[in-house]
Amino acid sequence: MSRAIAEPESRGLLSRHDLRRPGTSILVRTIHVLVLVGVVVAGAGPLAWLAFASLNTTQEVLRDPFAVWFHADEWSNYTAAFGTIDIGRYLLNTVVFAVGACLANLIVSTSAAYVIAVLRPRWGGVLSGAILATLFLPGIVSLVPLYLTVLDLPPFGVNLQNTYWAAWLPAAANAFSILIMVGFFRSLPRELIEAARLDGAGNLRMLWSIVLPLSRPILGVVALLSIIAAWKDYLWPSLVLADASVQPISVALPIVGKITDLSVFLAALFLATIVPVVLFMVFSKQILSGVGASSGLKD
Repeated sequence: MSRAIAEPESRGLLSRHDLRRPGTSILVRTIHVLVLVGVVVAGAGPLAWLAFASLNTTQEVLRDPFAVWFHADEWSNYTAAFGTIDIGRYLLNTVVFAVGACLANLIVSTSAAYVIAVLRPRWGGVLSGAILATLFLPGIVSLVPLYLTVLDLPPFGVNLQNTYWAAWLPAAANAFSILIMVGFFRSLPRELIEAARLDGAGNLRMLWSIVLPLSRPILGVVALLSIIAAWKDYLWPSLVLADASVQPISVALPIVGKITDLSVFLAALFLATIVPVVLFMVFSKQILSGVGASSGLKD
């Protein structure tokens, strides 16, 4: 009995008895501290350096990049970023691009997940398998066909290049978003769905009145992940949004950086970087809880 109770305590690399030894305890705590410091430096270090470097002059950054921490007082770099680079317009373009991609993703993901997980047609398994299979295809494989489709959208024959529709529509079909929403919808109480059907509610009424109100956590997760993905996307917007008036900041910065003072460019780069970081930090708890809830599948 005592051996069975003590057995779970000794399954780790070090048992509780080993951790009670002063030398072992100090060594373990030291390793924990070093790992934590390494993770913080690797994760937050570049962003912190960028923040301080953006408050230095170009000469100071080039002369000693590691001394930017001690004289960060050039707030005029941010004023110049809005005046010289017109960073405000690119930020606004990015917001339009990210919000539109988010809404398109939510509409498609919610509709597909509702059909698969709630309506459960006979061919739902085939559709779910086909969506899952797309995760194993490299994105570069579909790049050329997708670009040709944008240039001549069938069956209308419309050229969507340099319009936000060219960026929104491809972002709508996201297999990962559909699958995590399918998992969450399957975890909803089936009794509510059956009761609504007995009361005569149609499919759209069940979606609007029952499924969506109960799915706010996962909807928020999908929306936030979509916004962050669109905010940092570069390859696809650079292909379909060649006009500078509609370019997001991820596409515009590499272009204007070639003709802009380094310190001003660093300020613009920090503004472009800090938004998705802040969004993730603020809503990280909701992201983890929503994804965790979607993993509990119920049939």
